[in-house]
Amino acid sequence: MAALRVMAAQPGGTATIPRIKKELPTYLALSEEDRAPSQTRHGEEMWEQQVRNLVSHRATEGNIVAEGYATYQPRRLTITDAGRRRIA
Repeated sequence: MAALRVMAAQPGGTATIPRIKKELPTYLALSEEDRAPSQTRHGEEMWEQQVRNLVSHRATEGNIVAEGYATYQPRRLTITDAGRRRIA
C-alpha cells in the first residue's frame, strides 16, 4: 500500500521504480526484517527487492498490478482509481 501512496503523490499518479524506492521510506516505517540484506539481489535490502517484485511478479495474485490497483508500463507504475479507493 505504501507504493500506491507514493504513486498517488506523483504527477499523474505515475512513478518509476527508482522514485518508489526513494520515496517509500517516508510512507512506511521499515523494520529490521525489511532492512535485512536480500539473499538474491546483492547490495539491496529486502524492501528494495519487494519493490522490484511489484513489476517482476505483476501477474501474481495479490500483486497490486494483478489486483487492478496499479497499471504497468515499461519502467513505471500508475495508480488506478481502484488503487486510490484502496488507500483512501
